[in-house]
Amino acid sequence: EGRVEVYHDGKWGTICDDQWDDRDAEVVCRQLGLSGTPKALSWAHYGQGSGPILLDEVQCSGNELSLDQCKKSDWGQQNCDHIEDAGVSCDPFTGTEVQVCQSDAVEGTVRLAGGRSPGEGRVEVYYNGDWGTVCDDGWTDLSAQVVCRQL
Repeated sequence: EGRVEVYHDGKWGTICDDQWDDRDAEVVCRQLGLSGTPKALSWAHYGQGSGPILLDEVQCSGNELSLDQCKKSDWGQQNCDHIEDAGVSCDPFTGTEVQVCQSDAVEGTVRLAGGRSPGEGRVEVYYNGDWGTVCDDGWTDLSAQVVCRQL
């Protein structure tokens, strides 16, 4: 997640948030190779950039592979200030916080512990009245997907 910046004609610049929505965020996340729940953020949510504002009026359908394929103003043509810098969160856990209290736990309940955010951390499972960790032998992305779905 962060302020979206693009590289064009030898320089990095920001994108104005006019028309910026979750379909645009979906394209940014796809272009970066990130999965999750794309969320567009406006009004310099992640701080104001510096340098040129390179894009404005970005209007993706959500199916494009890159921002360059989206409808938009010409490069460098904009009527914005950096207070309008566009941002994106590709976090699959945006807006979902899972709290499991020990008293609520049933056999097989999983939780994440020790992460920097609610959507990451060490996998723990409740069994026989105690929380324990999960060994990583044979652990795959598919295993992680199962835990994420369970959460």
